Amino acid sequence: MKKDTIFGWIRIIAGLFIFAFGVHLTIFANIGLAPWDCLGMGLSYHTPLNYGLSMTLIAVTVLGIDLLLKEKIGYGTIIDALLTGNFVQLFNSINPLPLNNNRWLGIGIMLVGFVFMALGMAVYMKSEQCCGPRDALLVGLGKRMQKIPIGIVEVFLWAVVLLVGWLLEGPIGIGTLISTFGAGIVMQIVYTIIHFDPRNLRHKDVIETTKTLMRN
Repeated sequence: MKKDTIFGWIRIIAGLFIFAFGVHLTIFANIGLAPWDCLGMGLSYHTPLNYGLSMTLIAVTVLGIDLLLKEKIGYGTIIDALLTGNFVQLFNSINPLPLNNNRWLGIGIMLVGFVFMALGMAVYMKSEQCCGPRDALLVGLGKRMQKIPIGIVEVFLWAVVLLVGWLLEGPIGIGTLISTFGAGIVMQIVYTIIHFDPRNLRHKDVIETTKTLMRN
């Protein structure tokens, strides 16, 4: 079991690396960012932090809110919060190509980015050590707004995040619209092709995983 847990951590890191490359492509597309990325980029414009550290700060803040909402937190949640933004920053830093300036090419690049994001999520979620901080936040808010469909709660959350990102002058464009409505569709197509359904997973929180490690 200890080997399975450690392998799970390696899987999480590998999955987040793939996911981060996908996010990098959506930034490189240069046609507008998804709400959370818009917020992170906007924050980087007004602080000494680069995009990666801005996203890490946001993720850790959201993680704190998750804890206040008493949501299930796993090692995967913590690793996600600490590494994803910095992985994206790494790809942003080493990409030698000039930023894309063609809208249609940008749309294509963004769609490819969605594919990598979906694959990365599938890889790290299979570790069954909980999802990212933002997913936990959505679940927590949904539990407290049970009369409102979870999809509407998600749209409301995105709207608030996007508004703050816009106020911070984060990049908004057609890519923002495509990300909001298209990423989920691409994800579903990818998951259908690879026969992956996250609803079949049984996630273990930090306490469960730690107990497993201590028993072996």
